[in-house]
Amino acid sequence: MPRAMNVVPNRGSRLLLAFLPFLLIALIYVVGSAQRRADNPDDKLLPPVSEMVATSKRLATEPDRRSGDYVLWSDTAASLQRLALGLGISAVIGLVLGLAIGLLPIAGAGFGTLVAVLSMIPPMAVLPVLFIVFGLGELSKVVLIIIGVTPTLVRDLSLEVQNMPREQLIKAQTLGASTWQVAIRVVLPQIMPRLIQGLRLMIGPAFLFLISAEAIASDVGLGYRIFLVRRYLSMDVILPYVVWITLLAYIFDYALIWFGQRAFPWAYAGASR
Repeated sequence: MPRAMNVVPNRGSRLLLAFLPFLLIALIYVVGSAQRRADNPDDKLLPPVSEMVATSKRLATEPDRRSGDYVLWSDTAASLQRLALGLGISAVIGLVLGLAIGLLPIAGAGFGTLVAVLSMIPPMAVLPVLFIVFGLGELSKVVLIIIGVTPTLVRDLSLEVQNMPREQLIKAQTLGASTWQVAIRVVLPQIMPRLIQGLRLMIGPAFLFLISAEAIASDVGLGYRIFLVRRYLSMDVILPYVVWITLLAYIFDYALIWFGQRAFPWAYAGASR
């Protein structure tokens, strides 16, 4: 009798197993929503799917009476711009510092402990400080993402450099490579796939930092909209926005995987998503 750990589903079974939990969640929601509406026709906690679809269509296709903007798309554009800036700057800083700390003993001795300490600071604890220092505009929201993401990326990439086979670095130096050449031609290509993996893991926290900042001080954005309508118990807006944010995060994750597999195919050889 085969052990459960050795049973590998085929492609069709994997698709079925992947969709089954979502179908179960949807079924539980539909039944729960119908039951609550049967008990209380004015219930707002679990709105019917048809009501959420109608609200989402209105937010996406009808201009707002006050601003004239299409609310869903304007919120999405504002949030994605902040997220892209925060993750992009974090990736550059994390790559440079991670490579330097992992490769150069002097940099590791000078900045390694500092980065380790900074990575332990809860980013949300410094949010009021950011609003005081940088104001309530776009900069404070982007800086919050950078503070929350960069230290983790730096630590991860520096450890990746330190775990590289020492023989590679010695051989490159034996062949006459300078420190700069070793960093660019030997180390950098090997840690780029790790950077992509790190960014994938930080998509969720980055959205968390962004939504928290938008909820406190913003006039547009996905987080702003969720916290704006919460006072009216508008679950027909909140739940679709949560689903939309989750979908955007998944698209980001898939895009990073797509890019990594094409830019560094050797790093994904034999790996399944």
